[in-house]
Amino acid sequence: MHDGPLTGLRVIDASTILAGPLCCQILGDFGADVIKVEHPVAGDSMRGHGHAKDGVPLWWKEISRNKRTLGLKLSTTEGADLLLRLAATADVLVENFRPGTLERWGIGPEKLHEVNPGLVIVRISGFGQKGPYASRPGFGTLAEAMSGFAHLTGDENGPPTLPAFGLADSICGIAASSATMTALFARDRNGGKGQVVDMSLLEPIMMAVGPGPTVYDQLGVVEHRHGNRSTNNSPRNTYRTRDGDWVAVSTSAQSIAERVLRLVGHPEVIDEPWFASGRQRAAHADLLDEYVGGWIAERTRDEVMRAFEEAGAAVAAVYTARDIVADEHVQAAEMVVKVPDPDLGEVLMHNVLWRMSDTPGRIRFTGRPLGADTDDLLVNELGCTPDTVAELRSREIVA
Repeated sequence: MHDGPLTGLRVIDASTILAGPLCCQILGDFGADVIKVEHPVAGDSMRGHGHAKDGVPLWWKEISRNKRTLGLKLSTTEGADLLLRLAATADVLVENFRPGTLERWGIGPEKLHEVNPGLVIVRISGFGQKGPYASRPGFGTLAEAMSGFAHLTGDENGPPTLPAFGLADSICGIAASSATMTALFARDRNGGKGQVVDMSLLEPIMMAVGPGPTVYDQLGVVEHRHGNRSTNNSPRNTYRTRDGDWVAVSTSAQSIAERVLRLVGHPEVIDEPWFASGRQRAAHADLLDEYVGGWIAERTRDEVMRAFEEAGAAVAAVYTARDIVADEHVQAAEMVVKVPDPDLGEVLMHNVLWRMSDTPGRIRFTGRPLGADTDDLLVNELGCTPDTVAELRSREIVA
């Protein structure tokens, strides 16, 4: 079976936690040979994130799928040398150490490009490789705060709200996969010369939050929290149904807003002058929420969903993981799939991130134990002797 459009591409995943590993997961899903380089004793901290079943980390099974794993202590001379030898065979190296760390170990971009001028080096950090914050420790939580996301999220009179998951890291990881492919395209167009990609956790989520800097620059306006409401349209909120479930309603299109108000029995407001634009409707959100929320509160979730569908209006149930797994569309579109696993027998996980008609990706195998491929990579591919590997392993330089 063809593994995907990136078959033949080799990627070294020398990153930890989420953004870098997710970038490399996406590349691996579409056929790249991803080599996960981890600390030989501690491994990637992702192994300890999230739930585990009988000691088996479940998130690791997904985030490190399609990756071979090599335990390697990069801060040692021997470990750095082995990484350089491996980099000489690769197309991409992804790392997220604090700026200056690789240089301190003698494996910075200049040295990496000496052994492989075509290497694309993707450097993910909290705040980028330069600037007054470059040396600060950076985590997704800090990016979610500094991007404006937390300021705009939560109830109007409540505190700024952080997401309950790795939002900034995930957005950055997806963006980094795009940046990687852009750099590879440039390499192929420019005579095979690689380059460094400087990717911060902060910038992708800052862009996702929207044009706040532009609005402030031009109008001096600073937006504030509005709960689940939007300043651009209304009704837009979550509403509780009679049976205690929740649904979300969106009326970004004028025609949808009109259908919703007809459905809930208030067609008269459609003729109001202020109803003609989303921003003017948002100024009347109290009234519109009263109409829509009152109608929904008298009906079960199934009744609401059926009525909205028949009316051609936009609604979605607020899902838990249980709902996602049971949803007929999620199943039919194969958004989650079952994958064989040597530890768990079979595990359900997110499918590859997009569908391609001619060169689809696939999940070849799930996340592997630390150092599962060390011998194969060092002995069979780099030509180290078994005795050398055994000696390095005894000194905890490899695992």
